[in-house]
Amino acid sequence: MDTRLLELLVCPVTKGPLQYNRERQELISRSARLAYPVRDGIPIMLETEARTLSDEELAR
Repeated sequence: MDTRLLELLVCPVTKGPLQYNRERQELISRSARLAYPVRDGIPIMLETEARTLSDEELAR
């Protein structure tokens, strides 16, 4: 994922920062407890497409 793009993107729910998880191909919003998928290099920034993060994942 392009770091310049990551700097521009924010969580659509909280408007907070996102972290990129390269292994899982996801953008993580800790404040919303959501992980948005990145498919074929395109971030899918829809709350309905995001998965909820577990407490264990947030602790990392």
